Amino acid sequence: MNLSNLGMIVRERREELGLTQSRLAHLSGLSRQTLVGLEAGALNDLGFNRVAQLLSVLGLDLDPPSQVARSRKRGLWMAAKNASVSYVHEVPPEALGHALVSGTVPRGYAAHLSHLLGEAPVPLIVMAVEEAAMNEGVAPKAVWRNVVKLARSLAVQREELSA
Repeated sequence: MNLSNLGMIVRERREELGLTQSRLAHLSGLSRQTLVGLEAGALNDLGFNRVAQLLSVLGLDLDPPSQVARSRKRGLWMAAKNASVSYVHEVPPEALGHALVSGTVPRGYAAHLSHLLGEAPVPLIVMAVEEAAMNEGVAPKAVWRNVVKLARSLAVQREELSA
C-alpha cells in the first residue's frame, strides 16, 4: 500500500462518516493541508504515528485498512460506559445514541454527555457517532452537527469538536 491508495481509502471512509476534511484533521491531530495532500495523492511522506492516529480515528486497521475489527465493537455501548464511569446511574446506549442524533440532552444525563464529549478518546466518539447514525437511519454528517451543538450547549471546551 502506498500513500496514494491510503488517501483514497481515507477519503472514502471520511465521507462515510460524514466528516469534513477540517473536522477529521482536528480529530486526528493533522493539519487540513496534510489531509488534503493525502487525499489528493500529493504527499511523499507521512510518518507512521500520524497514519496510525488517522486510521484509529477512522476505525480502520493497518494491514490492510479495513473496518472488520470495528464492526465487531459496540461503539454506543462503549461510549455509554465511558460516559457513566463516575456516576451511579448509567446512560443507556440507546439514549446516548438518540442524544447524539437529535442534539438534545436526555434529562439527568448532562454530566454523562459532558464527560463523554470532553474526556473520551476521539476514536470512541467517532465510533459512537457512526453507530448512532446507522441505528437511527441518518447521515453521520447530521450527527456531527448535533455533536457540536451538544458540546456547545454543555460548555464542553474541546478543540477537536469545534471544527
